[in-house]
Amino acid sequence: MLYQLFQWMTKESYRFPGIGLFQFITFRVLLALILSLIITTVYGKRLILFLQKRQLGESIRELGLQGEKQKQGTPTMGGIIILLAILIPTLLLANLDKVYIRLMLLCTVWLGAIGFIDDYLKIKSKRIAKEKGIDYKKTNEDGLAGKFKIFGQLMLGIIVGATLYFNQNVVVKREVVANSEVSILNNKGVKIKYDTISVDGKKRIFTNAKNVITTIPFVKGHEFNYARLLPRSLADYTYIVYIIIVIFIVTAVSNGANITDGLDGLATGVSAIIGICLGIFAYVSGNIKFAEYLNIMYIPNLGELSIFIAAFVGACVGFLWYNSYPAQVFMGDTGSLALGGIIAALAIIVRKELLIPIFCIVFLIENVSVIIQVSYFKYTKRKYGEGRRVFLMSPLHHHYQKKGFHESKIAVRFWIVTILSVALAIVTLKLR
Repeated sequence: MLYQLFQWMTKESYRFPGIGLFQFITFRVLLALILSLIITTVYGKRLILFLQKRQLGESIRELGLQGEKQKQGTPTMGGIIILLAILIPTLLLANLDKVYIRLMLLCTVWLGAIGFIDDYLKIKSKRIAKEKGIDYKKTNEDGLAGKFKIFGQLMLGIIVGATLYFNQNVVVKREVVANSEVSILNNKGVKIKYDTISVDGKKRIFTNAKNVITTIPFVKGHEFNYARLLPRSLADYTYIVYIIIVIFIVTAVSNGANITDGLDGLATGVSAIIGICLGIFAYVSGNIKFAEYLNIMYIPNLGELSIFIAAFVGACVGFLWYNSYPAQVFMGDTGSLALGGIIAALAIIVRKELLIPIFCIVFLIENVSVIIQVSYFKYTKRKYGEGRRVFLMSPLHHHYQKKGFHESKIAVRFWIVTILSVALAIVTLKLR
C-alpha cells in the first residue's frame, strides 16, 4: 500500500527530501521490524484486556504438571496480535506485486483462520458446557476436528506447491558468469529476458552464443532434483511428487509448532530464532554476489520477502513480552498453526526444505516424541493388556516438567538447542 506511495514520492523527491530512503529494502526491513515490535508490545496489552473482558480464557486440563492451576483462565487467541504484527507492516511496506509476498500473506491468513476457528469452537464448547452445568473437561468437544485441520493444511500445501512450480515469475538461477541480456527459460519453459547469464555447474544448455549459459528449468534448478525420485519415463509428472512433499512439509511443521506451544514462550522463542535463520537464507540466496561466492542457487525477487521475515521475527519477539513466563496471554492455535505454516512456506521458497530437520529440530523432536509415545502405548496395550509409556508424558517438554524442571528453564534450553541447530544449518552453506 505505502510502497506505491513511496514510489510516487521518490519521483517527486524535490518536494519530499529524504524520501529516497524508502528505495532501499534494508530501510524498509528495519521499519517492518520496528513496526511489528510496536504493534505487539504497545497494542498487545489492549488485546489482552479485550480478551479478558470477553472471558476468552484457556481451559487447562489437570495433568499433574507444576503451575498448571495458575494458568487457568489466562486469555488465549493471542495469536491474533502476531498475525496483525506480520500483516500490517508487510501490507504497508512491501511490494505486493511480488509473488512471494502474496503467497506468504495467503499462508498467514489461511492458517491463522483455521487456528482461529479451532480456538473459537473450544471457547464456545466451554461456554455451552458451563451453561448446562457440565464439566468442560468431561466433554468430547475440543475445537475443530482434526480432519478439517488436515484438509486445510493439505489445500494450502497444494496452493504453495503449485504456485512455486507453475508460476512464471518463479525463476531460479545458479552462479553468475557475466552480464548480458539473454533469453532464459522459466519453470514453464517460457522464454523471459534477463540481464544476467547463469551457470548450472557442468550443465550448459545454450552453447551457440558467446558466453551464454542459461538457467535450467525449475525442477532441475532446485537444490534437490525431485525428478530423481521417479523413473525417467515419469519425469513429466515430477510436479505431483513435488506438491505431495510440499503438503507433507506444511502439515508436519505447522503441527510441530502447534504441539510445541505447550510452555510459556517456548514456541514463540523457537519460531523467532528460526525466522532469523530463514532471513539469512533469503538474503544470501537473493543477493547475486553472495550466491556466486557461496556457489548456491540465486533466486531473484527474494528481496521483498525479507520485509515479511522481519515483520515475522519482530512479531514473535514482541509477543514474548507478554508470553514469557508467567504468560499473560497464550497464542492458541491461531498463532501456533500460522507460525509453523509460515516457517514451512519460507523454507520451501528459499529452497532449503532439506535443512528443515536441522533448524526445526525442536518441532521435529516434539512431533516424534508424541508419535513414539502413542505408538508404543497402543503396541504394549495390545500385546500385554496394558499400555506402557516411553516418556513420563508427551510432548517432550511435558516429560521434563514431570521430571521437576521449571518450564522457563525448559523453554530457554530448547531455545539454545534451536540456536545451535540454526548455526549448523547456516554452516552448511559453506560445507556444500
